[in-house]
Amino acid sequence: MPGRDITRQRNRISRLLLLLIVVCVACVTCAPASAQEPASQEQKPAASEQSPAASQDGRKSSEDGQNGVFVFRKDVDEVMLHATVVDDKQRIITNLDRNAFTVFEDGKAQSIISFHHIDIPVAMGIVIDNSGSMREKRAKVNQAALNLVRSSNPNDEVFIVNFNDEQYLDQDFTHDLRKLKEALEKIDARGGTALYDAVVASADHLKQNARLEKKVIFLVTDGEDNASSETLEQAVKQLSVEGGPSVYTIGILGDEDHPKRARKALQIIADRTGGIAFFPKTLDEVDSISRTIANDIRNQYAIGYKPTSPKKVGEFRQIKVEAKAKGHGKLVVRTKSGYYAGAESAAASK
Repeated sequence: MPGRDITRQRNRISRLLLLLIVVCVACVTCAPASAQEPASQEQKPAASEQSPAASQDGRKSSEDGQNGVFVFRKDVDEVMLHATVVDDKQRIITNLDRNAFTVFEDGKAQSIISFHHIDIPVAMGIVIDNSGSMREKRAKVNQAALNLVRSSNPNDEVFIVNFNDEQYLDQDFTHDLRKLKEALEKIDARGGTALYDAVVASADHLKQNARLEKKVIFLVTDGEDNASSETLEQAVKQLSVEGGPSVYTIGILGDEDHPKRARKALQIIADRTGGIAFFPKTLDEVDSISRTIANDIRNQYAIGYKPTSPKKVGEFRQIKVEAKAKGHGKLVVRTKSGYYAGAESAAASK
């Protein structure tokens, strides 16, 4: 009947409306807070999304989203030095402030514009002699290299180069100890010693691919270069480009004439780049030396300055840094002895 049909339609409509109301209430209740309340335009971003924070000395740091590595970025005209300070007993001094340092470039005092003393992650190349004479030494050298990584900043990025008369990048940048160990165990001890070529190639890899500003090479060999296309002079020149690495060398040498020349070459490479040359008397000393190197790298001052005279590309600038502070006797500052200005590769400066 018509009256019943109308009543049924009204009941049906009422049930539909009730169902719609229930659905709407459920949607509002379950919706994320961000969907219920639009964010105010004045709301501050989360800490991880904020713009890079300025450090105490005015430099800026940015954080890599994958590894949480803070990378200090320098001004385009700034020269950055990484310096170790020791006293007359060869103890590392770590409590100096900016006012203790004076930087000289080509004999002229420079104004320091940035300064900090923190454990900065480094990009490191571990470069190991894989020539025939190293066959019996590699096990202990490999262990020392791994202990160097273990003693270093956990955010360091490390690559492995094994070399004989050629160099091989057996592991690119990583901080995975397992991968580094596998690369070090790729031993094919044969052939000659193209040390200079291997170091130059490793420095170029650092320059082209490292994300971190601070760069280091850890070099171990037991003899004199006898297979490189580069000379010692050319290699040092290429290592001394602006932003080049500090090179720490370990020479496991004998007492013959050839090792004496090898010793001199390793000493020159280390001195010019701000590293240290070590010459252990026994193979067992290599492990403790690697830990000493890690400690040295982690306790350096980062000193930045803008040269008072404009830099000319390819021009060599000599550097000297002095430190004086009350309560300390004579202090010695170890850093690079100079640099070739500009971003060009060392090949252009030959």
